[in-house]
Amino acid sequence: MHRGSRPWDRRNFLRAGLIGTTGLALADSVELPFEFGTRPLVKYPQKRPLIRLTTRPPQLETPFEVFNESLLTPNDAFFVRYHLGGSPPPASVLDPKTFRLTVAGTVGKELSLSLEELRNGFENVEVVAVNQCSGNSRGHFQPRVPGGQSGHGAMGCARWRGVRLADVLKAASPAAGSRQVLFDGLDRPLVPTIPDFVKSLELEEALESGGLLAWEMNGEALPWLNGYPLRLVLPGHYGTYWIKHLHSIRLVDAEFKGFWMNPAYRIPDDPCAHVEPGTAPKRTVPIRRFNVRSFLTSLTSGARVPSGNETLLRGIAFDGGAGIREVLVSTDDGRSWSGAALGRDLGRFAFREWTLAWKPSVAGATAVKVRAVNRLGEGQPMEPLWNPSGYMRNVVERTPLVVL
Repeated sequence: MHRGSRPWDRRNFLRAGLIGTTGLALADSVELPFEFGTRPLVKYPQKRPLIRLTTRPPQLETPFEVFNESLLTPNDAFFVRYHLGGSPPPASVLDPKTFRLTVAGTVGKELSLSLEELRNGFENVEVVAVNQCSGNSRGHFQPRVPGGQSGHGAMGCARWRGVRLADVLKAASPAAGSRQVLFDGLDRPLVPTIPDFVKSLELEEALESGGLLAWEMNGEALPWLNGYPLRLVLPGHYGTYWIKHLHSIRLVDAEFKGFWMNPAYRIPDDPCAHVEPGTAPKRTVPIRRFNVRSFLTSLTSGARVPSGNETLLRGIAFDGGAGIREVLVSTDDGRSWSGAALGRDLGRFAFREWTLAWKPSVAGATAVKVRAVNRLGEGQPMEPLWNPSGYMRNVVERTPLVVL
């Protein structure tokens, strides 16, 4: 067993209080910087107080100050996003002793694998990768759009451990003509008229994605609310594909037309995934990979900074897997820019730290802006782009400050 991991038998699982959402405690509230942004901070099992967007299904956002603590987001602070009212599944269907992952459909060899068979039958690997909700920062969209009104905390970076998705697919011997791979978790809709949450990838993409079937997160078993006992990790792809409580993989020889692929989770068929505010796209495609994003994490909006003293600005940047080439920082609201120093590289799918020493000399109001560029030369727009689903925000963010 990997050093630092914690085995979960049924006794420990039940002891952790993971039967339901009993024992939740209202801790405080937080004010997010957009309309109707007052939200409760609520403690769920295995979690510190997080920002609650919805109760059923639970949507929990990471308080933004967490991202200044470490490049790896602690498990107890990692955001939570479900889609179905019957989520998360109860412990009775997550018993690691009876859990099985099935691989079926257009394959030469159907598989039914226990967790131990996965661990022992395939090479164990790790990847550090960001999981980001497609609608991260949706609350900042103007004009406003429907959906979970999150701030910037529907994302997190973790060290994931499991086995390669490609290795498991190859063990099942995909049949000639296999086109797509479907992924299904153990969360369920409350009524049969609501479609189950199933996602699909082209077989070639699934084989080449670098995806993992992961049972471990930051050296510990997956938290209940983050997919225990097994989840799909798809580096560089939006979290809609990171199926939690994964129990079924099915290969098919035709395009899957399930609700959560079409009409849900689609973006304008445009290089920047945008249309004019208030309009609808003529054509759409499924959302796939992250665009480039960057944030200042060491100071919050309205912070007071002393003049004449050096202040170390710090933040994070990431993209869909090309890797961050440079981060530019403006301390005068965009009039001039300086290159920041990049910190340690945990991998091309991870948060990349940046720092810049700043010694302000003039008192008054100003703002810090941050713009990242990846190794493909892709950057961030200075003005926000809009689409009717509130997906893929990656504008250069502005943090107002006061120099004393």
